[in-house]
Amino acid sequence: MPLRLLLTICVSVFVLNAKDAPNVVYILADDLGYGDLSHAGGKAATPHCDQLAREGMRFTDSHTTSSVCTPTRYGILTGRYNWRSKLKKSVLWGLSEPLIEKDRLTVPGFLRQHGYHTAVVGKWHLGLGWHELPNSEKRKSKTGPTKGDGWQIDYGKKVTGGPLAIGFDESYIIPASLDMFPYLYLKNDKPTGWANTTKAFHRPGPAAEDFEAVNCLTDFARESRAYIAARAKTDKPFFLYLPLTSPHTPIVPSRKWQGKSSLGKYGDFLMETDWVVGEILAELEKQKLSDNTIVIFTADNGCSPAAAIPALVKKGHKPNAHWRGHKADIFEGGHRTPFLVRWPGKVKAGSFSAETLCTTDLFATLADILGQRGKLPPNAGEDSFSFLTALTGKATDKPTRPFTIHHSINGSFAIRRGPWKLALCPGSGGWSGPKPAAAFKNKTLPLVQLYNLDTDPAEQTNLRDQKPGLVKELVTELATAIRNGRTNPGPKQSNEGYPNTFHGRVIAEFPALAAPKQ
Repeated sequence: MPLRLLLTICVSVFVLNAKDAPNVVYILADDLGYGDLSHAGGKAATPHCDQLAREGMRFTDSHTTSSVCTPTRYGILTGRYNWRSKLKKSVLWGLSEPLIEKDRLTVPGFLRQHGYHTAVVGKWHLGLGWHELPNSEKRKSKTGPTKGDGWQIDYGKKVTGGPLAIGFDESYIIPASLDMFPYLYLKNDKPTGWANTTKAFHRPGPAAEDFEAVNCLTDFARESRAYIAARAKTDKPFFLYLPLTSPHTPIVPSRKWQGKSSLGKYGDFLMETDWVVGEILAELEKQKLSDNTIVIFTADNGCSPAAAIPALVKKGHKPNAHWRGHKADIFEGGHRTPFLVRWPGKVKAGSFSAETLCTTDLFATLADILGQRGKLPPNAGEDSFSFLTALTGKATDKPTRPFTIHHSINGSFAIRRGPWKLALCPGSGGWSGPKPAAAFKNKTLPLVQLYNLDTDPAEQTNLRDQKPGLVKELVTELATAIRNGRTNPGPKQSNEGYPNTFHGRVIAEFPALAAPKQ
């Protein structure tokens, strides 16, 4: 019997014989880099994340599907690469329409099918179906100027296409990033108050009178603890998805945390982010749920330049560690993030895994844990691979993922296989200079970048000319993955349109990447 098949059977039996299905808490920080946590060399104290690393497994080669917010969140909840959706680049806004396709099976929807209660608390950023006031009516702000969009929304009605529509039983969210209006909470898809005044957390727009950005983490911690406490009174397993608003802009640590670090507001905000993790762990312990709860901590992309990275580095804090680039970039600093998993009795305390992991992989992993490997519908979790074998510390004869595809804010692609990473853009494809428009005009910059991350983790030495055959192989794999509509085994699926973000110069060199003729 092949080694991998044997291990698969052993792991499945191990999980299926468990007395109870595990609870799952998935904590997603916002713009937190690989080097931001203190156990990874960060200079702000993050004792609760350090506890997760000490009591669980730390993945050292974990990646987000994209180097910005919305696309990664789509990948987490669908197990599908973001560029297969209708969003081909950039992010959504607070008033954007829902991104997750109608009738698509999601992680919470799948877990509900298997007896779970599901909830989301935190930053949504996946679009909502707002209702407008009749007859093109617009409400004026009670205080401050009425500027921009959002005043035509009927905040007294439930949204469509929100958390409850895609598989969550409960929700307590803000619509998008903390610097994107409307500034208010929605509970179970209905705004908790009317956005009737103007506030600006960078961008001015409609806000509820009692909404303050500085209170979000406290409110999310309270709601999460209340949810865990309520679920402890039932015999049903639960899934809590907790996408935080920090340390994304506006960088607004609450008064209790101001001045706590040596790194200014950003360090203070990191510490408050870690405090939320501690609140979750404390509630699980209080309710005697720790032993049967999987706790995952990760981030949606790397640290943002809004954190004033050079100033942090001067103080000895390297938010993105030794990786090149930052949020929005195709370079490793854009999408390589922390990934911590604690599962007492199942995951060895203080362990490490160098297995390449992508945030799309939650779906397949949970299916594997529940004994449902290979039983997902063909149009669900198309880019999800189980990392359960890595969690259990079992050796395998080949990597879990054959390759991983990365995506930048402007829609640039990279593909990673083993140590090799091929980026199909000059420069970063993001916010590191030169930015994309200037980079493509600069004919001295290489159009194709090939790096060996084992020997060159800082992505400094382009080996494209030395490895033309490898470049061709990786381009072919990328083109096939796009056209097949999936990367894991299964029947061919369709994308929501072809990802037409390849620059004309890239298409000219690699015609296989061109959109098929209609």
